[in-house]
Amino acid sequence: MTVSELLTHGRLHHVGIVVADLDSAIANYQARGFGEADRFDIPEQGVRAAFFALARGSVELIQPTDPEGAIGRFMAKRGEGFHHVAYQVDDLATSLDELAAAGIELIDVAPRIGGHGLWIAFVHPRACNGVLTELVQEPD
Repeated sequence: MTVSELLTHGRLHHVGIVVADLDSAIANYQARGFGEADRFDIPEQGVRAAFFALARGSVELIQPTDPEGAIGRFMAKRGEGFHHVAYQVDDLATSLDELAAAGIELIDVAPRIGGHGLWIAFVHPRACNGVLTELVQEPD
């Protein structure tokens, strides 16, 4: 899926929320009716995370494990709360190329592996009205 197709079809993959205590946050969400959380660690990003699958999309809870990592710095500056929105694309490399060609500021110029083995890349918040935007491609 190209970026222009993304904008017209709008496939939301997940929203990311930074939390101070993942276990407590999971319990809080489950007390409000969310199902089982799929937990995992991403040591190279300095986080523990959990996904709650919804009918469409997911909610990702992210706890920093490294105070010097990106999520740790976010938590120190802003506290808990909304972190990013992620959209699913079919061809992440092509989507990044299209964005770069359009002059859109990227954080990642090439796909990289994220949680769940997903291919991910981030668009700078300055390019999206202050919202950190993640593009996600499901693995083959």
